[in-house]
Amino acid sequence: MKTTPLHAAHIALGAKMGEFAGYDMPLYYGEGVIKEHEWTRTHAGLFDVSHMGQMFVTGAGATAFWEHVTPSSFANIPGGRAKYSVLTNERGGTVDDLIVTRMGPDKFFAVVNAGCKDKDFPWLQSHLPSNAQMDIITDRALIALQGPDSERVIRDVLGFDASLMPYMWMAEHNDLLISRLGYTGEDGFEISIPERNAEKVWNAFMAHEAVKPVGLAARDSLRLEMGYPLYGHELDEDISAVEAGLNWIIAKDHTDYIGAEVIRAHLANGTEHVRVGVRLTDKGVAREGAEIRNEADEVIGMLSSGGYSPSTQASIGMGYIQAEYAETGHKIFVNVRGRNIAAEVCALPFVSAKTKSMKKKEAA
Repeated sequence: MKTTPLHAAHIALGAKMGEFAGYDMPLYYGEGVIKEHEWTRTHAGLFDVSHMGQMFVTGAGATAFWEHVTPSSFANIPGGRAKYSVLTNERGGTVDDLIVTRMGPDKFFAVVNAGCKDKDFPWLQSHLPSNAQMDIITDRALIALQGPDSERVIRDVLGFDASLMPYMWMAEHNDLLISRLGYTGEDGFEISIPERNAEKVWNAFMAHEAVKPVGLAARDSLRLEMGYPLYGHELDEDISAVEAGLNWIIAKDHTDYIGAEVIRAHLANGTEHVRVGVRLTDKGVAREGAEIRNEADEVIGMLSSGGYSPSTQASIGMGYIQAEYAETGHKIFVNVRGRNIAAEVCALPFVSAKTKSMKKKEAA
C-alpha cells in the first residue's frame, strides 16, 4: 500500500489507519471521529491530504485547455484565483471534480481526487494541446488546516498574515503554496509543501494549542454536513453537473467543452433525477446505498452518502431522487435493512458555511 510523506507522523500519533484510494491513511486519532469533527468546527483541524493529485499546467494553451475539459470559464480570472469545477466526458458525465488555480497568465495549479488521479492524468494528457504542458507533482505533500482558528494559526506558525486573503485564492509564501479553501465549510487553508519539509511543517502546526489532527472519517462527516459532493458517491462518469446541482460552475456563454451538448440539454430540459439532502425524522441511520421510497413504497431514489451529523445531532444523507419528489420538505422513506424509516427532503447544506466569503457577507 502507498504512503504519504506524513505516514510516520500519523503512526507516532497513534492514528487508526486504513486503506483509502490505495494509500494507508489515518481514519481517526485517539479522541475519535465526533471529537475531531467538533474540534474542526470550533478550533482548527489538521488533515493530511497528500494522497490527492497535484499538477501544474503551463503554456500559451493552458487557459483554453481548462476551458475544453471543464464547463467553467478561466479566461478572465486573475492570477491567484481558484475555481471548483468538474472534468466532463462526452456523455456529459463527470470524470472527476477538482480545484484549478491560476498562478499566472499561462500557469495553473490543480488538485484532483486521490481515487481518480491514475485515470485523470492520462485522460488530461490526451486532451492537452501542443502549446501546453502538464507536470504531475510527485515531490510535494498537501495538508489542510480547517476551522475558525486557522487564520490565527497560519500567522503564528508560518508568519504569514492571511487576514486580507479572500476565499478561493492562493498565495505563495517561501516554498509553500497556501490556498484559502477546503472541503469542510469552515474558514481554512490547503498548503502544498515540498516533501522534504512536510513533517517539519506538520509538527509545527501540531505544536499550536488550537490544532489537533483529524482523520478521513471526520473529513467525510464535515463535507456531508455541507452537502459537498464526493466523487464515487455523488459524482461519477454517468452523473452530470446539472444532475448534481452544480449549475453554478457552468459558465453561461461557454459552449466549447467536452460534453457541452448534453449539459446544455440538461440545463434546458431538466433531468430525471436530482441530488437532494435527506434527514431522517424517525430513529435510524442513513446508509449509503439505501433505497429512497415514496408513500406507496415505490423506489424513487437512492442515498449516495449517509451518516450521523454531530452538528445537527441527526441522521442525514444525500442522494439522487426522481425530480418530482425533490421539493424541500417532501415526506419520504429510507429503507435500511428492510425497514422503512420516515425522512424528509432537505435543502443543502445542513449547516451554514463559515468560509471567509460567508463571514464577509454576514458582516455587510
